Amino acid sequence: MTLSEKVIYQIYPKSFLDTTGNGIGDLRGVTEKLPYLAELGIDMIWLNPFYPSPQKDNGYDISDYMNIDPVFGDFEDFDQMIARGKELGIEFMLDMVLNHVSTEHEWFKKALAGDKYYQDFFILRDQPTDWRSKFGGSAWAPFGDTGKYYLHLYDVTQADLNWRNKNVRQELFKVVNFWRSKGISGFRFDVINVIGKDKILKNNPEFEGKFEYTDKPITHEYLQMLNRETFGQDENAITVGEMSSTTIENSILYTQPERKELSMVFNFHHLKTDYKDGNKWTKAPFDFQKLKHLFHEWGEKMGQGGGWNANFWNNHDQPRALNRFVDVKNFRVKGATMLAASIHLSRGTPFIYMGEEIGMIDPDYDSIADYKDVEARNAYEMLIKQGKSEEEAFDIVSIKSRDNSRTPMQWDNSTNAGFTRGEPWLKVGKHTDINVKKDKDGEIYKFYKKMIDLRKSEKIISEGSYKPALEDAEHIYAFVREYGEQRLLVLNNFANHSVNFKIPQGFEKAEVFVNNYGSYESETLAPYQSVALLAK
Repeated sequence: MTLSEKVIYQIYPKSFLDTTGNGIGDLRGVTEKLPYLAELGIDMIWLNPFYPSPQKDNGYDISDYMNIDPVFGDFEDFDQMIARGKELGIEFMLDMVLNHVSTEHEWFKKALAGDKYYQDFFILRDQPTDWRSKFGGSAWAPFGDTGKYYLHLYDVTQADLNWRNKNVRQELFKVVNFWRSKGISGFRFDVINVIGKDKILKNNPEFEGKFEYTDKPITHEYLQMLNRETFGQDENAITVGEMSSTTIENSILYTQPERKELSMVFNFHHLKTDYKDGNKWTKAPFDFQKLKHLFHEWGEKMGQGGGWNANFWNNHDQPRALNRFVDVKNFRVKGATMLAASIHLSRGTPFIYMGEEIGMIDPDYDSIADYKDVEARNAYEMLIKQGKSEEEAFDIVSIKSRDNSRTPMQWDNSTNAGFTRGEPWLKVGKHTDINVKKDKDGEIYKFYKKMIDLRKSEKIISEGSYKPALEDAEHIYAFVREYGEQRLLVLNNFANHSVNFKIPQGFEKAEVFVNNYGSYESETLAPYQSVALLAK
């Protein structure tokens, strides 16, 4: 099976299924639910970090790359999970956080204790730049009592690694090869396009420093090294890079097969279309025209350049897409299937985030105390300082917090939605009437299953080109896929009301290939209707 035919399912292990009663999901929980995922039809599971960690950033602050945090299980549990996956035809993708380590990692501890060898593992300066941390505040913190400062682009407990040091690179290659030896064939590289810092770091007041460390040319060299020394030795390896504030031009370079860097990239531009003036912590409706333009631009140019996209609406760092892009109170089901069609019928590898296949939505928490995420709590305090009332600040955080997608998976309508018999680490959402037991045979799940089946059986979906269509439509996101003599027109209505359109030339007599409604009236789309018309 080719990369273009595969569908990947993301699991946030902490919130998937707890088998011990400690309130935290574990590897055995993943193993237990593998038959459910095999029935859905997915090919690979991306697992968020389960390594030892102080959990300052939900596991992305790693203190030991080559071990398993006991809260998630042990290597026996891991091996059983991998073996059971293979029996069911499911491979695994692990999260590799190679830009930074926890300040609890032995490398940082040794550096702080004065070991010069390990001090060169980090980015230390006598004078900090004006760069800002992604989590707020300065990107620099005092390095003990040395008078120096260490760089942390993320939380203060996440020290950036110095990739210019060959010893650092060799240690990180060992990490990837260790997990390859454990049967892993997929790797998701966290914020991998920020690993290439310049020798001389400059101020960048206008953009909080981001252009001084993002998509630097040397990053491509590092990825080619990583590919050559690790996963590039496996014919069936699948890799995806999480790209912070990246460009199409760089993403083409990251993913052109002949360059031997990565299989595909995540970009997040489409998930910033509800940021007012580019600021995440605001409350604003999404800009559909901007969203549509981004999909068209990335779909068309990545295709022309021979690059490959990872397509997604949801992940552990985003609120649920249904709450952001759909009139969820009135059209949750149709909205869910429309969102699915809009990326599963497009060019690129689709990712499904746990619970998406049954239409899970944001939790509707009551207070800031319900949120655990460091970013959300920092944002709440920042908004208060900016003059917002507690009610206004909470209102904004409640629609943008990463915890909205991290709530426990809803398996049934029992206590804690069947996730745990203990106290869950994060409160279960209020809408537990949406659950696997009730919705596994429902419209959303069946539609996702159909989308996955079509990708495996229809070359026009897995291999076809991408061209924008109906670009001036006020509410419709439309594109054409072409493969051989076949042409497929995909129409997605993002409005909560019916809309009319003019059928593009050549599709007047096309047959209905996909429809998330029971019927289709020519040149009219019902609220959140997705229709794909096939012309042969």
